[in-house]
Amino acid sequence: MPFAQLKDRALISVSGPDAEHFLQNILTTDLDTLGPGQAKPGALLAPQGKILFDFLISRAGDDGFQLECRADIADDFMRRLMLYRLRAKADIAKQDQVLVTIAWGGDSTASHFDSIAADSTALADTRFRDVAVRRSYGGAASDGADPEAWQALRIGYGIAESGSDYQLGDAFPHDVLLDETGGVGFKKGCYIGQEVVSRMQHRGTARRRVLIASAESPLPASGTELSVAGRPVGTLGSVGGRTGLAIARIDRVKAALDAGEAIMAGETPLALAIPAWAKFTFPQDAASAEEA
Repeated sequence: MPFAQLKDRALISVSGPDAEHFLQNILTTDLDTLGPGQAKPGALLAPQGKILFDFLISRAGDDGFQLECRADIADDFMRRLMLYRLRAKADIAKQDQVLVTIAWGGDSTASHFDSIAADSTALADTRFRDVAVRRSYGGAASDGADPEAWQALRIGYGIAESGSDYQLGDAFPHDVLLDETGGVGFKKGCYIGQEVVSRMQHRGTARRRVLIASAESPLPASGTELSVAGRPVGTLGSVGGRTGLAIARIDRVKAALDAGEAIMAGETPLALAIPAWAKFTFPQDAASAEEA
């Protein structure tokens, strides 16, 4: 069974008697729902509600947390956390260039998955609902890692990540489905950007969403604009052959589907579909939705 090893990740640890209270007050993730052995998605937002930093957060001991993020944003992320810490009794430190091993499956022949699953420190990546995905930090590089298989898994399940699928500072949590993958706590108290995110949730005004793109020929490069009759509707993210991720205006996609108009990525026609596990739907009245 496939496994992947990522070398471009970092871990930020936050520990101390005030660590949970401090993080609960600034991050989108509801830490009250974060169980031992879980890695849940989340974000630190700008006051205007857009994602400044994305991560996977897990518990580390009785009063500690570890936040896995891209290595290239880790220093800025840590500085921002320190800015918000004020007088909280919480220590913040970074472990750079951490080797992250990801395995999925669970079949008895999946020796790498079995070895990670047996590791008491391995974490369940809760973004995936229909397949067991485990993440382990540290250790040595192994032969046989398949990063393309990991990207294919992410694409197939509609799991977007910054850098590959969207730019930080340019997306709301709803755009990248954090509202559906457990990355936003709608029942927790206030956090930075909470007012904007809650308003989008309660008014149902989220228009940009992650969709799965597929074509009969190889898709063009990540970042290619999606259009209908020359009008932009979204952008391609991660691409693997004839499938990829896209962040697109679902009202405009629905209008194109209703009108039988082709959706294009450059010169390549494609189809866009909602991830099978997602609860959102295309607007019933696309024209009215776009005017709203």
